[in-house]
Amino acid sequence: MTTKVKKLDTFHVWTVGCQMNIADSQRVDVGLKKLGLNEEKDINNAGIVVLNTCVVRQSAEDKATGLLGKLSKHKKKNNTFICVTGCMVESTVKELKQRFPDVDLWAKPQDTSLIIENIADYLELSSDGCLENLIPDKSNFAEFVPIVQGCDKFCTFCVIPYRRGRETSKPIDQVVNEVTKLSENGALEVTLLGQNVDSYGHDLMPKKDLSDLMYAIHEIKKLLRIRFLTSHPNDMSLKLIETIRDLPKVCKFINLPFQAGSNRILANMRRGYTRDQFLRKVDQIRNLVPDTTLTTDLIVGFPGETEKDFADSMDILNKVKFDKVHVAAYSERKGTFAFRKIEDDIPKQEKRRRLNTVNELQEKIQLELNKKFLSKDYDVLVEGTIRNKIYGRSEGDKLVYLQNYDESYIGKMVKTKIIDVSGWSLTGAKL
Repeated sequence: MTTKVKKLDTFHVWTVGCQMNIADSQRVDVGLKKLGLNEEKDINNAGIVVLNTCVVRQSAEDKATGLLGKLSKHKKKNNTFICVTGCMVESTVKELKQRFPDVDLWAKPQDTSLIIENIADYLELSSDGCLENLIPDKSNFAEFVPIVQGCDKFCTFCVIPYRRGRETSKPIDQVVNEVTKLSENGALEVTLLGQNVDSYGHDLMPKKDLSDLMYAIHEIKKLLRIRFLTSHPNDMSLKLIETIRDLPKVCKFINLPFQAGSNRILANMRRGYTRDQFLRKVDQIRNLVPDTTLTTDLIVGFPGETEKDFADSMDILNKVKFDKVHVAAYSERKGTFAFRKIEDDIPKQEKRRRLNTVNELQEKIQLELNKKFLSKDYDVLVEGTIRNKIYGRSEGDKLVYLQNYDESYIGKMVKTKIIDVSGWSLTGAKL
């Protein structure tokens, strides 16, 4: 038994996908360390491998399946224990087991307890005390905090409700306790997460909402910034917008996906609003919070999208002038209504053309918007290094590269003057 444990006392958690997956992986990481295992940076040398997967886009799913193929080849040689979690894991795993027989454990999203308990049993260890309070002893300066799991919207293109289930909110006191601990351990900023974060609290008794939660965590003294992702236009309430305006720690930053500019495509997506309703919501936000940073999500090439439909989406981009657009070409997701009922009739090359057209327009818009930051001073939370450059983010979630700063500033809030801009980032210098 001793030899077996020595070979398996290291782990590697591999993650792809959304911020929710990043948060889930962090909790798995903490639980495995509580078991006494050591983190191994090289996935090929780890005794325990946990793959936290995403299937929202085909590219993300391909990364996971490709890696599984490589791990399977080395499993016998390296005596590797393989666990797969995240949205790749369906309600039934019969087909997955047939495709990937070398996987030891399939765990649904957020089923951290199952992962820790099964790995503990495999190593003949006790999981007592390893399943609660999965908060890192030392927090990152910016942390993700899931507050509502699942989604009740059932958009025709989205697989999330089928993999993460219906919406379930954490009680306010539980979230406050988690954020307090993260803050005490070094976090200066938290991002409250949910597939539809604006619907937080509707299932709690008595009912609460995201504004109530924000007011509660706003009182945590060491916490400097509060963010939230991702919103749905139908749940972006007047109360929530006023809360963003009124609470100093809540960042003036909103991600509001519109997904398509055509009413016909929006109806086929089952988004639940029209383009005019979306535009009125944008006007409401900008009237109440005029300095907000507004970003969005857009799908191009949804089945049946004509040139006129695509032009409607481009029209929204030109009208609103978002600070950033997360654009993706439509890809079929097994199990969704669109997969079962709507033919994917847009050629890949046409999807790519439309995606490139959006990116070209958006880069011009972002460059023009970013010019307003020139020669102005902003508070930036320094987060780390990218390609040997110190970087951080502004309240509006703008990426800022910092000149004349070194790694001693990481984890600090600094005031910097913007001296240069591009369509994708700002450059700041010491005052």
